[in-house]
Amino acid sequence: MGGHLALLTFLALSSAAAKPQAGLKTWGRFSKLPYPGDKAFLYRTFPQDFIWAVGTAAYQVEGAFEKDGKGLSIWDTFTRGGNRMATGDVGSDSYHNIHADIRAIRQLGVSHYRFSLSWSRIFPNGTRGSYNEIGTNYYRTLIKKLKEIRVQPVVTLYHWDLPEHLQQSLGGWSNPQLVHIFKDYADFCFQEFGDDVKYWISIDNPFVVAQHGYGTGVIAPGIKNDPDLPFRVGHNLLKAHAATWHLYNRHYRPRQQGKLSMALASHWIKPSRTRLESLRECQCSLDHVLGWFARPLFVDGDYPPCMRERLGSRLPSFTQEEREQVRGTADFFALSHGATLSFQLNDSLKFGQLEDLDLRMLLYWVNAEYDKPPIFVVQSGWFVLGNTKTEDPKHMYYLKRFIAEALKSIILDGVNLIGYTAWSLIDGFEWHREYGIRRGLYYVDFNTPDMKREPKTSATFYRNVIHKNGFPELPENRPAQGVFPCDFAWGVSANSIQVETTPTQFADPNIYLWNISNNGELIKLEGFSAPPLHRATHCADYATIRQQVDEIRQVGVNHFHFSLNWSALVPTGDVAYPNSTLLGYYRCFTQQLLQANVTPVVTLWHHTHERSSLPPPLDTANRWLNRKTPEAFADYARLCYRELGTHVKMWITLNEPNDKMVNYQEGHQMLRAHALAWHVYDREFRRTQGGKVSLALHMDWVEPAFSFSREDVEPAKRVLDFNVGWLAEPIFGSGDYPMGMRSWLRQLNSLELPVFNEEDRQLVMGTYDFFAMSHFSTELVTHAKEDSYTYTEMLEVQRMIDTTWIMSPLPVVPWGLRKALNWVKQHYGDVPIYIMANGVEEDPARFKDSLRVYYLYNYINEALKAFTLDGVNLKGYFAYALNDQRDLGFGLYGQVHEEVIVKASLSNYRNIIQHNGFPIPGAPPQQCPALPQPCPGCHLLIRWPVIGFMSLVGSGVLIMLGLIIYYSTKRQKEYY
Repeated sequence: MGGHLALLTFLALSSAAAKPQAGLKTWGRFSKLPYPGDKAFLYRTFPQDFIWAVGTAAYQVEGAFEKDGKGLSIWDTFTRGGNRMATGDVGSDSYHNIHADIRAIRQLGVSHYRFSLSWSRIFPNGTRGSYNEIGTNYYRTLIKKLKEIRVQPVVTLYHWDLPEHLQQSLGGWSNPQLVHIFKDYADFCFQEFGDDVKYWISIDNPFVVAQHGYGTGVIAPGIKNDPDLPFRVGHNLLKAHAATWHLYNRHYRPRQQGKLSMALASHWIKPSRTRLESLRECQCSLDHVLGWFARPLFVDGDYPPCMRERLGSRLPSFTQEEREQVRGTADFFALSHGATLSFQLNDSLKFGQLEDLDLRMLLYWVNAEYDKPPIFVVQSGWFVLGNTKTEDPKHMYYLKRFIAEALKSIILDGVNLIGYTAWSLIDGFEWHREYGIRRGLYYVDFNTPDMKREPKTSATFYRNVIHKNGFPELPENRPAQGVFPCDFAWGVSANSIQVETTPTQFADPNIYLWNISNNGELIKLEGFSAPPLHRATHCADYATIRQQVDEIRQVGVNHFHFSLNWSALVPTGDVAYPNSTLLGYYRCFTQQLLQANVTPVVTLWHHTHERSSLPPPLDTANRWLNRKTPEAFADYARLCYRELGTHVKMWITLNEPNDKMVNYQEGHQMLRAHALAWHVYDREFRRTQGGKVSLALHMDWVEPAFSFSREDVEPAKRVLDFNVGWLAEPIFGSGDYPMGMRSWLRQLNSLELPVFNEEDRQLVMGTYDFFAMSHFSTELVTHAKEDSYTYTEMLEVQRMIDTTWIMSPLPVVPWGLRKALNWVKQHYGDVPIYIMANGVEEDPARFKDSLRVYYLYNYINEALKAFTLDGVNLKGYFAYALNDQRDLGFGLYGQVHEEVIVKASLSNYRNIIQHNGFPIPGAPPQQCPALPQPCPGCHLLIRWPVIGFMSLVGSGVLIMLGLIIYYSTKRQKEYY
């Protein structure tokens, strides 16, 4: 029995022990996760006992650098040397603002507050003999106030601010004597504060202390020029931590029941190539930053083999006794991540790989590499520029990203993550960046005597996350179930179709012999040709039409949207001399679509960046600024209605004229052109043809970066006015440009926006039969300027994205479509709406296009919500696009050389169409009346040349059989 128990114990320990370099599997594991589903935002909550914290560091915020007996630190000296412009002498003046800091902490609702002790405030010269009672009382008061608001302190003993006396007299951390001195300082702190502190951090980010304090000289004490000194410093830091841990473990833990660790910071890194060598270099990069200190603490008391191999004798050695002393001296893994000096490494520590900010993968790597330790993220966040005030969108969305990744690491990856610390509570002195950046959740006005604190939007966001304990799923986040109406238009769009002006059927005049007795090949007879066929060209003679219609039909849609080419149809600009051959091709194409039970939707003019698509005479004469262009467009529309209107019942005059490249004067003439074309149809063709006409506007959604801020709601409305309302309001609304647009331009003293005279106003207003829109993505806007590259001066808006969104290359934001549809309803009532183009760009080589599958499913689902829940009068949805050949990267069909490939997204889209949406499981099937056949039996006629050929062959066989029977009978009679 004892032997059996021993064996079980051994096996349990063996399975629990981390394998050497177990983190190496991280990159492979994440590369195999389902895309893009794994990248989608996860709506879940954190464990109930999860630690929500916020933090600061003493030198950054305390100020009072010479107050009440405090001694100088290395930062007090460092900031007065070289070319440095600012100091932390005052910082955020937390020394005199405990109540303001406590108020901010209470407002956030955190459970823990991480702060550091100023060693030189407690021991001015670094040793116990210089004890400062007043300085110590500051921390007693802070801890007491925290306890009063039920916030637990997380106390850092050393956050980079070594007493200057120790640096000057002993050389700072380069001297092994500091191990004992630090231990004695820690002993005092445990004794003085330990009854109220359950989480201790011995030293913050030893990599930065060693590498940048004693290597590059970027931070205090600013020592450089000895390339081996950082490794000796790191050696002493590890020993000091270990000595402190053993002290706490032996003398204080039994009574105080606290935990102690060392805060280790790290970047993340991705392989530059998909090779094992690249993965090993990534592992080695992490070993040189994080593993430098983590492996001695969590594995074997020694440095990573990669460091030993590459650094050799430059790296100090531990004795066996020292290894045992260091190993296992961490009660949890304290991890720092984000805008620290352990991110944005110099190239020598990247080893040719690519640095990244992926907290989730870093957490997984730590979990795997160090045998599933409890992980406490003790610093995480980002920064904004120093001139940013209370609106910090970039910081807020980085926080959202990091917290979302932390949640996924718990729920999806099984990481033992116990807490998260947003950095930092308030703005302060940002080390080598001084006051050039801000990292606080609270804005500090450094120009006011009391250093006034105001919550930023990031604070509001973090408070809401804490209150909800994460991101609980809301009803609007859940997929909808239900179906669209029976007459819903399911379509696919293409910018253009392939045109073949010469029929290919029966076009080969050569004569062939069929080698039926051997390999069945056709052998061309040289010198012989068939006489020309004297027959009229039939629509089915065009092989490209047959192929394209067949591809469209396979999608399962009942509508197909494509654009005509005005410049090719009317090359001279005079509709009296159209390209009859091309017109005939378009006529055949629409006819064949109808015969395949697909309704053609035809755009008269499609705006492109590359060319105007106007007939050459108009293209060279001011294009749309030419007053004759709208009249010419109306004549062109009349031609198309007359020649194609029998088959086309849904027309788009202009597709996406509200392009950013179109100026206001051009847009004005485009409105006139559309209106003239609409009136031509209304007066001359509607009664006989019974069709509908409108224009299609590009309408990506614009969301306020802070939906709870009126200051951002207004810029979002402004952008939508300029992007969509610009051309929508004159047609669907008042007959004039939006009031917000006019007043904004007037405010800028701009006269660029034309004025409608009464004639044009009456001409344009109401010229629609439906609202057609193309929608692809969503962007965020705020009025707070952060990045000049994405700031629009004229509208005074900062454009940005949520860093948790899936990108390819535009953000994938399904709910933006629902909001766009509701915007149309809100502004223009119960107008019928068609989504004429909705799609995502994906690598054309990915035939298993999982991103497009995800995109179409979720965007169509949001369209269903708009229809069923919001009452939007949605009439149709068109996926964009049919194939990669015409719309590269967007197609449901791919192509390799001449072979057409059906992508996964096509099958998924067809399945949605077949179910007419997302029916409730178990519900009776939707009962829809059978759709009338536009041409009964036409599906046979589509292939009539083949049928005719087979009929001819059949007739020949019958005649031959008749002759054989006749002569056989005759021969038998002769024998008699």
